[in-house]
Amino acid sequence: MTRGLNLKKILLFLGDLSLLYLALFLTLLLGFWKEFDRNVFIEHLLPFSILYSSWLIVFYIFGFYDLSLIRRKINLYSKASGALLICLIIGVIFFYSFSAFRLTPKTNLLLNIVLFGIFTISWREIFYYFFSSYFLNKTAILGTNNQILTLSQEIFNRPYLGYKIVNFNSNQSILTQIKENDIDTLIVADDLKSDPKIANELYQSLQIKINFMDFSKAYELICQKIPLNSIDLTWFLENLREGEKGFYDRLKRGFDIIFATIIFLIFSPLFPLVALAIKIEDGGPILYKQERIGKNRRKFLLFKFRSMKKDAENGHAIWAKENDKRITNIGMILRMTHLDELPQMINVLKGEISLIGPRPERPEFVSQLEKEIPHYHLRHIIKPGFSGWAQIKFRYGRSVIDSREKFQYDLFYLKNRSFLLDISILLRTFQLLFKKG
Repeated sequence: MTRGLNLKKILLFLGDLSLLYLALFLTLLLGFWKEFDRNVFIEHLLPFSILYSSWLIVFYIFGFYDLSLIRRKINLYSKASGALLICLIIGVIFFYSFSAFRLTPKTNLLLNIVLFGIFTISWREIFYYFFSSYFLNKTAILGTNNQILTLSQEIFNRPYLGYKIVNFNSNQSILTQIKENDIDTLIVADDLKSDPKIANELYQSLQIKINFMDFSKAYELICQKIPLNSIDLTWFLENLREGEKGFYDRLKRGFDIIFATIIFLIFSPLFPLVALAIKIEDGGPILYKQERIGKNRRKFLLFKFRSMKKDAENGHAIWAKENDKRITNIGMILRMTHLDELPQMINVLKGEISLIGPRPERPEFVSQLEKEIPHYHLRHIIKPGFSGWAQIKFRYGRSVIDSREKFQYDLFYLKNRSFLLDISILLRTFQLLFKKG
């Protein structure tokens, strides 16, 4: 199942790459017309190849390789418009700020963007049509009613992944049902594998060469989170190998220092303007320092630009609300643009948080959540982060229920964290700049 998801994303990427060069060929053919020849194409090939590498990064940041975007047409079109506009701006800056290639395309650059936009949206429409109607992986779930219902609903909500749930009766012959329904993947609940009768039937089914998966593993791959109700202490012992992360932690620290410095320098010209706007509105403090829980439960002060009214909580920790009346007018703008978060680069440079990791919570909330959410304390075995897997996959947490859902994403990160995943999360964090709330 993992291989299938990755292949689809790779196929999407290769399609975009091919369409970029098709768009370039047609642009030059139309732009130069009778003067077009092999030399014209070669002259444009290198500079446009460099430019296209940045365009593909923009597409990744905008979530164009997130398979869920394909079926949400309104989001697809609006994101495509934003991404292509940024690509056009990058193209203008590239060709008119650097004279190394002696190219200053105007109409051709715009035509190239338009052609590629038409091609890439059409490509995603075709891609989704075939993978939602054909090439479906017929999947059955062998488990309790609650497990079947939970995972079936998740698969139903994600048709773009290419799985089709087939009804399966655990009281009938497993082997017969697999053959009759032409099942590709059978997901088996962990507790059923200890049943001698079911274990024997699964053993007899090996000859058919279908894909068997644990329920928790399938849930993780499809939902990209860990099902909290389906894991026990053994899962943590088998999957959280902290002793093997020494080199990764050192690499990540260097990555944090370099990128936090770059982010701080890029946005530092905005800091005086933000500070002045906050002061003008109500004369209160510019920075807001709030106690949070870090690695190994160590407390530290997290820095933000103040976005709420002075003494908004009156000494009591309160969950943030949607359309919170405590937020100032300037604070609303800061939150929409996420500029209020930028002083946290200070925390990153001090080593209190990382760029990527579970978001640090307040001590008052941690005490409550550790009582109500099993294993919640384990999110503190690594540094918290400026952004994280839960932040790009789930909305802002405003309750214990939200925090439980986000913790399942945190567990996914704890298990799968790597340098490449961190880079992916950091790039996708830039998507938040184009979202409200």
